[in-house]
Amino acid sequence: MSQSVWGDKQTEFFFSLTPEIILNAIEKLGLRVTGRCLALNSMENRVYEIEIVTDNETDCVSDQFVIAKFYRPGRWSRNQILEEHSFLNELKEDEIPVIAPLKFEGKTLFLDDTTGLHYCLFPKKGGRMAYEMTEEQLEIVGRMLARIHNVGGSKESEHRLKINLETFAMSNLNYLLENKIIPTHLETQYKNNVEELCHISAPYFEGVQNIRIHGDCHWGNIITRDSEIFFIDFDDMLVGPAVQDIWLVVPGDDEYSVRRRNILLDAYETMRSFDYRTLKMVEPLRALRFIHFSAWIAKRWEDPAFKNAFAQFGETHYWDTQTRDLNEQCRKIKMLSQ
Repeated sequence: MSQSVWGDKQTEFFFSLTPEIILNAIEKLGLRVTGRCLALNSMENRVYEIEIVTDNETDCVSDQFVIAKFYRPGRWSRNQILEEHSFLNELKEDEIPVIAPLKFEGKTLFLDDTTGLHYCLFPKKGGRMAYEMTEEQLEIVGRMLARIHNVGGSKESEHRLKINLETFAMSNLNYLLENKIIPTHLETQYKNNVEELCHISAPYFEGVQNIRIHGDCHWGNIITRDSEIFFIDFDDMLVGPAVQDIWLVVPGDDEYSVRRRNILLDAYETMRSFDYRTLKMVEPLRALRFIHFSAWIAKRWEDPAFKNAFAQFGETHYWDTQTRDLNEQCRKIKMLSQ
């Protein structure tokens, strides 16, 4: 069986991380810290804003901080993380506005001896999430995504996962069933919906070009700063079709959303050709996101942060909704061939 998108085993937690351990890890890289360590909002990894001592005078407050990211163990391998960093550095070298990890003696990824956790540092970049984009911003994002995909298509990825029906649907379904996550009275219907989804969606995945993509390109991972737009958080970098990044920027399926998606794609095509046939993959990809989101929570359910954030996950209502939503997605996908 191929590896699940959320790792091939139950992930571990971060109870051993303390401010002292975090600051010591930063100092081992040659930085001097003031002792200020602020935890930032992150469900998947542990991310901290660290104040550092700088010798150079600067008017930019951000230069006095770095962002430390400690990776959740049991999810990505070292090679998979390094491919994320390599992609970010390639994008940076192509002058695409992303936030690449800092290098120390030519390296970007480090192992903390105390906890056994992999970690890296990023420069601090302020900004706000682009919850609503103007048409001009959509055009900018379209061109930037095309440039990201040009770089993504220039090199193969050996270790990163591919987004397909096995990794995002069947592998996660098997985990949910084997671990008795789905309420018993809904198991059969949920399983049938996922299997039907895979059957009717399979033709849309055939012959599609797969490249390195952002993988989780929703609005929360696009920030604006003054007049600049940045793409952040490539932690979910995948190998897959370009349309995966496109539909998440404009996720709706109503007339207004379709018009805005077309604005983005018109700008995209000034920098890179887009295969419009892959727009039929949007509904299958949306359904895959439903499934792997449930598996994500399930694999981290013993983490107290997840029980607090997704209290409804253990309730029948959650799975009723998931089952109905998958059934609706199957209906929409069947209509694509009519």
